[in-house]
Amino acid sequence: MADNFILTILGGGQMGSCLLAGLLDSKWTDIKNLAVVEVNPDIRKKLLDANPTLYVSDAMPNTHGVVLAVKPADAALACKLAAKGSPSRVLSIMAGMPTSRLEGWLYETLATVPVIRAMPNAAAMVGESITAISGGSGVHKEDLDWAEEILLAVGKVIRVPEHLLDAVTGLSGSGPAFVSIVAEALREGGIAAGLSRDTATLLVAQTLRGTVELMEREGSTPEEIRKRVTSPGGTTAAGLRVLESKAVRSAFIEAVLSATERSRQLSRGV
Repeated sequence: MADNFILTILGGGQMGSCLLAGLLDSKWTDIKNLAVVEVNPDIRKKLLDANPTLYVSDAMPNTHGVVLAVKPADAALACKLAAKGSPSRVLSIMAGMPTSRLEGWLYETLATVPVIRAMPNAAAMVGESITAISGGSGVHKEDLDWAEEILLAVGKVIRVPEHLLDAVTGLSGSGPAFVSIVAEALREGGIAAGLSRDTATLLVAQTLRGTVELMEREGSTPEEIRKRVTSPGGTTAAGLRVLESKAVRSAFIEAVLSATERSRQLSRGV
């Protein structure tokens, strides 16, 4: 066992496991330099079955850095456990948990340590997350660089002021669910029009993938793509008239704003 791990992931659930897999796939470091702390014995066994040489324990080892990958309800206990490892940096991927609260719990038993907050999304499971990061008090550029290097293992990373992380949560954190509603509706529309479920599902998946490629590779904006596809009096125009009449655009805007407000409430402990 290493005397001092480069990084310890506190929490071996879905996001913690995704990050671990991304780090190993990207060869960010050797597995012997990584540790996972998890209190659930079933999850520990699952992690060890997949990675027999990985350090997995319910006890915190000495470590240079810690990633807090637990549920927000467990944040206080996680911070106290993390402090036992005497980390020099802490990265949180918990939703709705401001750095000020994390710092308060950490500093009860640990000297001042930089705390970086991150908001990844579910696409981390396939290495396609978009993660926003921001720093708490005392965080410097090198601390953000450290956090970004870790999170690049599961996708792209942007930096924003912490007060905007609730908006990030409302848009990209909740976004996979909102996009999935679109995918479900398109699939059901295809089925209603006579397509098989498998064919409709394939058409939807590739349509979404292709639209993303148009935005990324060509640099096209959503508005440009919509206008390019829409001919006056054509099929797309007929469908768009229905969507606009049902206020679908407004509904999605309100969904993002509602999710953002809920994130703000969680940040305040409401």
